[in-house]
Order: sequence, then C-alpha cells, then structure tokens
Amino acid sequence: MSKILIIDDEKVIRATLKEILEYEKYQIFEAQDGEQGLKMIQEEEFDLVLCDIKMPKMDGIDVLDQVALLEKQPQFIMISAHGSIETAVEATKKGAFDFISKPPDLNRLLLAVRNALDKKNLVSETKVLKKKLSQKFDMVGESPAIKQVKETIEKVAPTEARVLITGPNGTGKELVAHWLHSKSNRSDAPFVAVNCAAIPSELIESELFGHEKGAFTSAMKQRQGKFEQADHGTLFLDEIGDMSLSAQSKVLRALQEHKITRVGGDKDIKVDVRVLAATNKDLKKEIEEGNFREDLYHRLSVILIQVPPLKDRKEDIPLLVDKFLDDIAKEYGTAKKEISKEAIKKLQEFPWTGNIRELRNVVERLVILGEKTISLEDIKKYADY
Repeated sequence: MSKILIIDDEKVIRATLKEILEYEKYQIFEAQDGEQGLKMIQEEEFDLVLCDIKMPKMDGIDVLDQVALLEKQPQFIMISAHGSIETAVEATKKGAFDFISKPPDLNRLLLAVRNALDKKNLVSETKVLKKKLSQKFDMVGESPAIKQVKETIEKVAPTEARVLITGPNGTGKELVAHWLHSKSNRSDAPFVAVNCAAIPSELIESELFGHEKGAFTSAMKQRQGKFEQADHGTLFLDEIGDMSLSAQSKVLRALQEHKITRVGGDKDIKVDVRVLAATNKDLKKEIEEGNFREDLYHRLSVILIQVPPLKDRKEDIPLLVDKFLDDIAKEYGTAKKEISKEAIKKLQEFPWTGNIRELRNVVERLVILGEKTISLEDIKKYADY
C-alpha cells in the first residue's frame, strides 16, 4: 500500500483529500504545516507528498528545497489556490512531479497521483537494477597490481580521454571499461560494447556505422550503428586488433571529425561518443606487420591501462572466490558454499592461463560437484590442473 503525506494548513482540504485517497486504498498521513511535514518526511518513508504552497512557518517551495537535500526522495505534487504559471514552473524546476490548483478536480488529482507513484516505482526499480549492475561489474582485489588499475581509473574516468585497455583474455578488460563509464560524466548515457572479433569483417562497418535501406542484399530497412546508439555515451570496442583495415580508417575519421556515414549513405551524421578500446594483441607488432593503422593506435591510446593476469595477483584469489561463491549461490537460489583454507591455497598454486574467467568457471564446477564445504579433495577431483 503506497504511503502518501498531505501537507496543508487547511483542515478541510486535508480531510477531503484523505477521504478521496483512502477510498483508493492509499495509506494517508497528515501534517498541518511545512515544518511538521518536513519532520515527518525525515522520520518516515513516503512514496508521495501532496504539499500546499502557501502555509505558515514554512511554505511548500521551502519544503521542496529541504527535501532535495535528503537521501529520501518521495515524489511531490504541489497544490495551491494561488497558483500561477510562474509558480508551477518554479515548483517543477525544483523537482515537483506535478502542480494542481485548488479546489482540485477529482479525476485530475487521481491521475496525477497514479502517475507520480508509477514514477516513484520506476525510480526505485532503476536504483535496484543499477545496484545489481554495479555489483556484477565490481572490481575485486587488493593486490598492488589491481590497486594501480583502480587508481588510474579514478584519475582518467572523469575526463574525455580515450583509453586503450590491454591484457590477456579473461583478465577483465570489459570490467575496466564499465568502471571508466560508470565513473564518468557520461554514466547516465548508453554504454555500448562491440566485440570486433565476433563480427565478420564484411559486416563490421554496418555494425559500427549502420546502413541505409538497400545498401546491400539483406539491408531491408535503415539501421543505426553502434556509434549512433552510443551517442552522448561510451562506445567500447573490444578486441579492436581484429578489426579490418577498412573499418579502422572509418573509425579514425569518426574520432577525428566526430562524424560517421552509414553504409550505402552519403549523409554525415554527427556523433558525440567517448571511445574505449581493448585488445589482447601487441598492437605495435600488428602495426609493424601492416595489420593495424599507426595513426588509429595513437588516437586510441591517449591513456594505456594494462590489466594484470591472474598469475600476477594471486593474493586476490581468496576475495575473488568468495565473490564467485556468493554470485553463484544467488544465481542458483541456494545457500552459499564455504571453502576450506587448504582448498584456497591449492587454487593459488595454479597458473590460471584463462585468468578470472577460468577461475569463475572452476568455482562454479566446484559448487555443483563439490561437498557442502569445498575441500582440497574436491579441488584435486574437479579442477583441471
């Protein structure tokens, strides 16, 4: 049941609104002035506040200003008999969802209440999803190698600098890209990832830049590419060392001129995109062999971040295993398994050529096949080494 607070110095108005909203199965609370209302908001969780503007002690706009400073953020609908367009605009700028004149029209009021509560639910769901996403892309580890990566991210993320992320497969290069995006000024805009190695060379240009209808046989309709989809956000080009030279030249133009052209089109489309790239290849060697453009390399590598292999940060394995045990238990809907110290020590002895990805797979196998507490014997049985 949604909780609604009515702040109004007129007892008759409060009683009328309460009767209407309780009939609609909302839980209603009352405050007779702005000071009392603000105190109640500080002490209680409300989904929605119906707040008069002209009140003694503290008016509605002041209440709105004070609530904006709080961690709790209920939706606000302002109500007033002295309403004007200027007042409504001011209230909306300060965060109010809607503005209703007194005496309120019943249908208009109920519609505004429903819409405000829908928005409150969406905001709450978004926060939960963002929290889950941040946990999914959490960077676990306290080793000197991973601390250096984290420190670099903190410095670089708020800038617009392009970053080239290097390291072996499975080390978490995409994780670094997610962190750079989430800590940047573009965090509310899209993060679009493209695995250049997974897309056939003849399709990579269409994937990145889009295409016009009829540009090629299967182009049945116009399609936006990844650059357009990431507009105002971040584009992550994973395994960029596998990109064709033709596509490389178009990416270079997009970085230089902030423009792209769809395949089969002749119109320039402006794009505002921060590009992050990653590779497991030695791009300087690829340049010498004629497989990668040197000018593109210099465009992409304003900042270089080397993600260490797991063999160089084995002190992080206990923390990583604990996180994976927790994640897997949540995914399977089961109790989290424990692991013995001997088992952890044995895991730290392995070379981990597949890095973090391989460790995660091994932990999942141990959860499925091992005992309630994963033992050294389970490691010997079910780990590949």
